[in-house]
Amino acid sequence: MPGDAAGVLEREAGAGAAGVGLSRRVTAAVRERVVGQDPAVEALLIALLTGGHVLLEGLPGLAKTLMVRTLASAIDTGFSRIQFTPDLLPSDIAGTPILDPRTGEFRVHKGPVFSNIVLADEINRAPPKVQAALLEAMEERQVSIAGDTFPLADPFMVLATQNPVELHGTYPLAEAQLDRFAMKLDIGYPSRDEEKEIVRWAGDRAGTPLDAVATVDEVFRARRRVAAVHVEEAVLDYIVELAFATREPARYGLDELESLIDFGTSPRASIFLARTSRARAWLRGRGFVMPDDVKAMAPMVLPHRLRTTYEADARGIGTDEVVRRVLEAVPAP
Repeated sequence: MPGDAAGVLEREAGAGAAGVGLSRRVTAAVRERVVGQDPAVEALLIALLTGGHVLLEGLPGLAKTLMVRTLASAIDTGFSRIQFTPDLLPSDIAGTPILDPRTGEFRVHKGPVFSNIVLADEINRAPPKVQAALLEAMEERQVSIAGDTFPLADPFMVLATQNPVELHGTYPLAEAQLDRFAMKLDIGYPSRDEEKEIVRWAGDRAGTPLDAVATVDEVFRARRRVAAVHVEEAVLDYIVELAFATREPARYGLDELESLIDFGTSPRASIFLARTSRARAWLRGRGFVMPDDVKAMAPMVLPHRLRTTYEADARGIGTDEVVRRVLEAVPAP
C-alpha cells in the first residue's frame, strides 16, 4: 500500500466505517421490496454520493421504478415520477405560470422536476424539446419558467429509464444528453432463485412500509467524505489513459478499434470515473482509490459516452465491448 494512501486510510478509518454502514443499511432497506439487483442499488447510491445522474436500461418488469422509489424512501427524501410520452411538453416537467383569479397576478406552478430524486420513466419517448428542458435541469441544477430562473432542490438526481427493445415512437437521446449521465446501468433478468422469491412474494413487498435508514444531512456528510478520498497520481494517470485510449486507440496497441470508434469519451467521463471510484472506495471502508475501483466503475461510466461506427454495428461490436478491450490494453498501476 502506498505510504500516502496508508496515512489517509488511518485518518479516515471512522469515515470508511460510516461508508460501509451506509451501504449496508440502504441495500438492506431496498431488499425489503426489491429482490436481487444489489449491484444496481450500490451504483445508484454511488451516484447519490457523487451528485450524478443515472440512465437505467432494461426490459419492462425488472423493478427499475420500484428500485428508484424504494431508494428515495430509504434516504427519506423527496421523490417524483414523470411518465414521458410523445405529447409531453416542457412545461409539464418544469412548471408554468398560472393566473391567480383572486389577485389577477401570475404565479409559478412548479412541476415535478422540483424534487430530490426524479424518476424520468421511458425518457426516450419524449420529443427532443422536452429532453432539452430536462437537460438544463440536469446540468445547471435550475429551470427557466417564463423568463425567470428557479434553483432546484439539493440533493437533486435524475434517474431515467428506457426500454432498449421497443423503439417505435421513440426519440433517441442526443450525445450531449447522454454525456450528462454519470452512469448507465443495464438491468438484467434475475437468477432462478431470485425469480422464485419474486413469484413467492409478488405484490406483497411493494406495499410494505419502509422506514428511512438515512437522512439528507447524512448524505451531505458522506459527500464531503467521498470528496476527501485520496487518489494517487498513478491511479489518476490510469483514469486519464483509459479516456485517451478511446480517442487514440492505435497509441495503445488497439489498431482494430480505429475503424470502430466514431468518437471517444469526453473529459466529463474522466471526471465521473474519478468521482465514482472515490465513492466505491469509501463505501468499502477505504480512504483511497485502488485500480480495481476504476476497473469496476469504467463499464458503467464510459460506454454510453462512446459512439461506434457503422462498421462496428455491422460486426456486432458495441460500446461495452470497446471498453472491455480498452481495459485489457491499458496497464493498471
